Amino acid sequence: MVFCTSIHCMDGRIQEPIRDYLKNNHRIKYVDTITEPGPCRILSDNNEKSLIESVLARIEISVNRHKSRLIAVSGHYDCAGNPCGEKEQKEQIDKSVEYLKMLYPELEIIGLWIDDKWKVGATPCGCPGQAHRPAPT
Repeated sequence: MVFCTSIHCMDGRIQEPIRDYLKNNHRIKYVDTITEPGPCRILSDNNEKSLIESVLARIEISVNRHKSRLIAVSGHYDCAGNPCGEKEQKEQIDKSVEYLKMLYPELEIIGLWIDDKWKVGATPCGCPGQAHRPAPT
Protein backbone atom coordinates (compact mmCIF):
# COMPACT_ATOMS: atom_id res chain seq x y z
CA MET A 1 0.00 0.00 0.00
CA VAL A 2 1.16 3.48 -0.73
CA PHE A 3 -1.51 5.45 1.20
CA CYS A 4 -3.53 4.90 4.34
CA THR A 5 -5.95 7.15 6.22
CA SER A 6 -5.51 8.04 9.88
CA ILE A 7 -8.35 9.60 11.85
CA HIS A 8 -6.82 10.95 15.01
CA CYS A 9 -6.81 13.80 17.46
CA MET A 10 -5.31 17.16 16.57
CA ASP A 11 -2.92 16.81 19.55
CA GLY A 12 0.60 17.35 18.21
CA ARG A 13 2.12 14.82 20.63
CA ILE A 14 0.57 11.89 18.76
CA GLN A 15 1.13 12.92 15.13
CA GLU A 16 4.59 11.41 14.60
CA PRO A 17 4.06 8.25 16.68
CA ILE A 18 0.94 7.38 14.65
CA ARG A 19 2.60 8.10 11.32
CA ASP A 20 5.67 6.05 12.28
CA TYR A 21 3.54 3.15 13.55
CA LEU A 22 1.49 2.98 10.34
CA LYS A 23 4.53 3.26 8.10
CA ASN A 24 6.50 0.64 10.00
CA ASN A 25 3.71 -1.86 10.70
CA HIS A 26 1.63 -1.61 7.53
CA ARG A 27 4.23 -0.83 4.86
CA ILE A 28 2.69 2.56 4.15
CA LYS A 29 4.54 5.32 2.35
CA TYR A 30 2.09 8.20 2.96
CA VAL A 31 -0.44 8.78 5.73
CA ASP A 32 -3.45 10.96 4.93
CA THR A 33 -4.46 12.56 8.22
CA ILE A 34 -7.93 13.58 9.31
CA THR A 35 -7.75 15.39 12.62
CA GLU A 36 -10.46 16.44 15.04
CA PRO A 37 -10.37 16.85 18.82
CA GLY A 38 -11.47 13.44 20.13
CA PRO A 39 -12.51 11.83 16.83
CA CYS A 40 -13.27 8.42 18.33
CA ARG A 41 -15.93 10.11 20.51
CA ILE A 42 -17.34 11.99 17.51
CA LEU A 43 -17.66 8.84 15.39
CA SER A 44 -18.92 6.58 18.17
CA ASP A 45 -21.50 9.03 19.57
CA ASN A 46 -22.78 9.82 16.07
CA ASN A 47 -24.40 13.07 17.34
CA GLU A 48 -22.44 15.77 15.53
CA LYS A 49 -23.66 15.23 11.96
CA SER A 50 -21.70 18.08 10.37
CA LEU A 51 -18.42 16.83 11.85
CA ILE A 52 -19.15 13.24 10.80
CA GLU A 53 -19.99 14.38 7.28
CA SER A 54 -16.73 16.34 7.17
CA VAL A 55 -14.70 13.30 8.31
CA LEU A 56 -16.48 11.06 5.78
CA ALA A 57 -15.87 13.54 2.95
CA ARG A 58 -12.16 13.53 3.75
CA ILE A 59 -12.11 9.73 3.90
CA GLU A 60 -13.70 9.68 0.44
CA ILE A 61 -10.87 11.81 -0.96
CA SER A 62 -8.23 9.56 0.59
CA VAL A 63 -9.93 6.35 -0.57
CA ASN A 64 -11.00 7.49 -4.04
CA ARG A 65 -8.13 9.77 -5.04
CA HIS A 66 -5.20 8.24 -3.15
CA LYS A 67 -6.51 4.65 -3.19
CA SER A 68 -6.11 4.25 0.57
CA ARG A 69 -6.98 0.66 1.58
CA LEU A 70 -6.47 1.07 5.34
CA ILE A 71 -8.22 3.39 7.80
CA ALA A 72 -6.96 3.78 11.37
CA VAL A 73 -9.03 5.41 14.13
CA SER A 74 -7.26 6.31 17.34
CA GLY A 75 -7.62 7.66 20.83
CA HIS A 76 -4.94 8.70 23.26
CA TYR A 77 -3.92 9.34 26.83
CA ASP A 78 -4.59 12.86 28.17
CA CYS A 79 -6.95 13.88 25.35
CA ALA A 80 -8.24 17.42 25.88
CA GLY A 81 -10.99 16.96 23.27
CA ASN A 82 -12.21 13.68 24.80
CA PRO A 83 -11.30 13.82 28.51
CA CYS A 84 -12.36 10.34 29.53
CA GLY A 85 -10.42 7.29 30.62
CA GLU A 86 -8.60 4.71 28.55
CA LYS A 87 -11.33 2.07 28.88
CA GLU A 88 -14.05 4.43 27.62
CA GLN A 89 -11.91 5.68 24.74
CA LYS A 90 -11.09 2.12 23.68
CA GLU A 91 -14.83 1.36 23.65
CA GLN A 92 -15.34 4.47 21.49
CA ILE A 93 -12.54 3.34 19.16
CA ASP A 94 -14.19 -0.08 18.87
CA LYS A 95 -17.56 1.50 18.00
CA SER A 96 -15.88 3.83 15.49
CA VAL A 97 -14.14 0.91 13.80
CA GLU A 98 -17.40 -1.03 13.55
CA TYR A 99 -19.18 2.04 12.12
CA LEU A 100 -16.50 2.54 9.47
CA LYS A 101 -16.50 -1.19 8.63
CA MET A 102 -20.21 -0.84 7.79
CA LEU A 103 -19.46 2.07 5.45
CA TYR A 104 -16.26 0.63 3.95
CA PRO A 105 -16.48 -3.17 4.12
CA GLU A 106 -13.84 -3.53 1.40
CA LEU A 107 -11.18 -1.69 3.45
CA GLU A 108 -9.08 -2.71 6.41
CA ILE A 109 -10.19 -0.67 9.43
CA ILE A 110 -8.11 -0.71 12.61
CA GLY A 111 -8.15 0.94 16.02
CA LEU A 112 -5.10 2.42 17.71
CA TRP A 113 -4.42 3.52 21.28
CA ILE A 114 -1.59 5.89 22.20
CA ASP A 115 -0.52 5.50 25.84
CA ASP A 116 1.04 7.85 28.37
CA LYS A 117 4.52 7.17 26.96
CA TRP A 118 3.25 8.01 23.42
CA LYS A 119 3.58 4.37 22.31
CA VAL A 120 1.05 3.26 19.71
CA GLY A 121 -0.66 -0.11 19.88
CA ALA A 122 -3.51 -1.73 18.00
CA THR A 123 -6.74 -2.11 19.94
CA PRO A 124 -8.49 -5.49 19.85
CA CYS A 125 -11.63 -4.13 18.22
CA GLY A 126 -14.55 -6.45 18.74
CA CYS A 127 -13.10 -7.73 22.02
CA PRO A 128 -14.10 -5.25 24.76
CA GLY A 129 -12.12 -5.45 27.96
CA GLN A 130 -8.95 -6.94 26.49
CA ALA A 131 -5.66 -5.11 26.66
CA HIS A 132 -4.33 -3.51 23.50
CA ARG A 133 -1.48 -5.10 21.60
CA PRO A 134 1.63 -2.95 21.94
CA ALA A 135 3.62 -1.92 18.90
CA PRO A 136 6.49 -4.27 18.08
CA THR A 137 9.85 -3.00 19.28
